[in-house]
Parts: sequence; structure tokens; C-alpha cells
Amino acid sequence: MITKTTGTFKPLRDGILVNNMEFGEQRTEGGIIILSDDGKSTGIHPRWAKVIAIGPDQKDVSIGQYVLVAHGRWSRGFKLNGETVRTVDPKDVYGIQDDEPHSIYKATAGHQTQEYQGKVSVGKLEV
Repeated sequence: MITKTTGTFKPLRDGILVNNMEFGEQRTEGGIIILSDDGKSTGIHPRWAKVIAIGPDQKDVSIGQYVLVAHGRWSRGFKLNGETVRTVDPKDVYGIQDDEPHSIYKATAGHQTQEYQGKVSVGKLEV
């Protein structure tokens, strides 16, 4: 059973409240591919989430930014004004990004399916 509440929620001290935690496959603009959660070891990875509230002592993260949170280091989701949100300990944040992370690769039967358009240099051999 999920806890449901309405109103405002302000994290204590330097706490972080997030929503939009992505559980599908993701790729950062820098090219890091984060696999989809498949319930196996390949699905154990950090997650991006959008910051919607911060505690009064939080100095590193601002509302509206996106944080990359260590695997499993978020609370169980609860409904706040009809939206699933989670709390995050700032010690478990790996990085911060101002823009929404974009997924450009989609998994199909566990494989990447995007055609490479360009050249790859391997030693002196160009493919």
C-alpha cells in the first residue's frame, strides 16, 4: 500500500525530494548508457530524477535540476498531490544536470538497435 498525501512537503536539513525517477534504459548527452532495470544484475544502476523540493541547508542542488542517484538509495515512492515522489539523501547523488537527461537508445529483446553513422579508427585500420 502506497502512502498518499496532499499539500506541500519540505525535506529536512539538506534532504532532496524528487519525481520523474526513470526506470527505463537511458543515455546521457555525454554518451553514458544506463541499462533498463530487468530485475537482474544488469538492471542494478543509478537513476536520474528531477528535484522538486530541497531542505533549507541544501547548497549543491537546486529545484528543477536533475540528479543521478546511486542504485537503491531512494525512499519507497509515496503519492504527493497525486504524483509519485521519493526522498534522496544528498550523499547518494553522483552528479547534477540542469537539462533533462534524454534516452536515445531503446532496448529491443536486450540489444541495442541503432545504426552507427560514421567511422571508427582501430589502430591504423579505419572501418
